[in-house]
Amino acid sequence: MKKKSKPDIFLLVLISLLILIGILALANVSVPVSLKVVGNAGYYLTHQLLYGFLPGIIVGLIIYFKVPLKTIKKLAFPFFIISYILMFTVLIPGIGRAELGAARWADVGPFSFQPSEILKLTSIIYLSALLSSFKQRNIFVTFLFFVGLIFISLIIQNNLSTLIIISTISFAIFLSAKTKIKYNLILWGLSLAGFVMMILFAPYRVQRLTTYLNPETDVLGSGYQMHQSTISIGSGGLTGIGLGLSEQKYGFVSQPMSDCIFAVFAEETGFIGASLLVILFLTFTYSCFSLAKRKNDMFPKLIVVGIGSWITVQAFVNIGAMVNLLPLSGTPLPFLSYGGTHIVLELIACSILLKISSDCSSC
Repeated sequence: MKKKSKPDIFLLVLISLLILIGILALANVSVPVSLKVVGNAGYYLTHQLLYGFLPGIIVGLIIYFKVPLKTIKKLAFPFFIISYILMFTVLIPGIGRAELGAARWADVGPFSFQPSEILKLTSIIYLSALLSSFKQRNIFVTFLFFVGLIFISLIIQNNLSTLIIISTISFAIFLSAKTKIKYNLILWGLSLAGFVMMILFAPYRVQRLTTYLNPETDVLGSGYQMHQSTISIGSGGLTGIGLGLSEQKYGFVSQPMSDCIFAVFAEETGFIGASLLVILFLTFTYSCFSLAKRKNDMFPKLIVVGIGSWITVQAFVNIGAMVNLLPLSGTPLPFLSYGGTHIVLELIACSILLKISSDCSSC
């Protein structure tokens, strides 16, 4: 009889803390927006709990207890194809919806979702299955084809930030698959050249980069969000002004429930609270890579590297933008930002992490 193992308790506690902080942060920041839009102070928090956290936890539990890793590997390709096809639904009139210049949303009846968030997880699982099975001489060309497919689907959405995130995750998986260094150097060179070209040939991206470098030149226009985020974070001081007492969330910080939730969180909890949140994300990263190091089977090892890189990179991109280390990108902060699609997928990803941590057969 196969011995049952418990999940990594430390990793489980980390994930639970991030979920609780996410609920608490959204509960505080969503009140004024909820009152303004629907007249109900708890509307957006309730919506996130019912359509984000609840389905994510339910599906996550089903995967943890009922779906073997070999089944996940077997379903990797069909789920990737389905998610890839869904990416093009944003172009269909009446279904696709553009926000802030990017076509990222699909509306089906009363439900809205972001196909790109689904693609993040399915890409990790499929690429992990692919690279764990291919021989060295075939990996490079196969990987280039994979990245090319991702590039096409995201560039038509005008979604450069997600393209950068998925590319970075993919490169981390590729490197962890014990590929040759020369292939990795070629990939990074091609990526850097492509990134520069995509910025130079898109005037609005040049403007966004210029704003990032000189936000004070137009604090009421293109530099407004960066300026207000800085004020919000600076207002928190060392210990914060208190939970629920943020002033910036009342119409000053744009997108306070999503892109800028870290700025409001830092205002309310101060340098100490913001630093503790960053430490939690860094500890999550360390735990993921420690778990990957303990795995001998390449498939679960690569999945752990992919999921760990995903949460880490996305948190870094979001928080980096709020503290003016990176340009604004519209990237949600994992576990905290409002949005059902990314929360559901992050919780499913965490259930896979915990499942891998409890599976001794791949150790």
